[in-house]
Amino acid sequence: MTLSIDRQTDPASLKIHPQVALAKFTTWKVGGPAQWAIEPTNIEETQAAIAWAKENNLSITFLGAGSNLLIGDTGLPGLVIITRHLRWIETKFDAELCQIEVGAGKMIGSLAWQAARKGWTKLEWAAGIPGTVGGAVVMNAGAHGSSMQDVLVSTQVLNTAGEIVTLQPAELDYSYRHSNLQGSDLLVISAILQLAAAENAAAVVGKTQKDLERRHTTQPYDQPSCGSVFRNPLPQFSAKLIQDAGLKGYKIGGAEVSEMHANFIINCGDATATDIFQLIHYVKQQVKAKWDVDLETEVKMMGEFPALIG
Repeated sequence: MTLSIDRQTDPASLKIHPQVALAKFTTWKVGGPAQWAIEPTNIEETQAAIAWAKENNLSITFLGAGSNLLIGDTGLPGLVIITRHLRWIETKFDAELCQIEVGAGKMIGSLAWQAARKGWTKLEWAAGIPGTVGGAVVMNAGAHGSSMQDVLVSTQVLNTAGEIVTLQPAELDYSYRHSNLQGSDLLVISAILQLAAAENAAAVVGKTQKDLERRHTTQPYDQPSCGSVFRNPLPQFSAKLIQDAGLKGYKIGGAEVSEMHANFIINCGDATATDIFQLIHYVKQQVKAKWDVDLETEVKMMGEFPALIG
């Protein structure tokens, strides 16, 4: 297939590549290739890539840190815009307002530590989350009873027309691990967060460290996973339902329900996306049969997956 690039844009500067393996861009380390892919470092490259895809009638997929994502083994069609290096603004700390303006590509765990060392509170929960600020805004990421909706002032998004729009939290339809940005064609490019100055700065660092240690001692951080696979059917917890169904350690191919935390599925080294997909389906079946609870996946799935029976 011959593709064209707008003559106003230098083809070499866009660095668009064919058949790019996506497994290395996801925390599960599985998934097929992108038909085309680019890793823009600024907003101008991103806008140019969007225009290029539209000119060539290609679909567009945005991919962040890949920490809450399962990509099918056959990969993704069209152009995949990998945003992990998209830091088009420098992180700005406004001491007077106690606000942070930050680019979407910033890892939220790193940002939480920066805030903690300044003695700013309300972001301690994010220290162990292996995703970007943009991904956290989209997923309403959270832990320990807190989430992005508690601290978000506003977010800037880029639409497929190449326009930048500012959205307020009230426009995002936030709920537990949900926003209306999920499944949309909008790319989060920055966010403003509202924190608070703690009276005891050392205590903020201590709490951040404690929250991080809690995650590391209860979750399999040393093995490829996507984080929590299922939403908690509150007031119940997915991990307990899965564990009590006797599924810890259950394997399909190279995918296994973690022995450490039952709401994690780990890649033991040779898993395929299909292995993981089938294991997710099996866990849902077993929990439904045992507890009559329908588990909903927190992880986003992209691409093609095999038809399942039962």
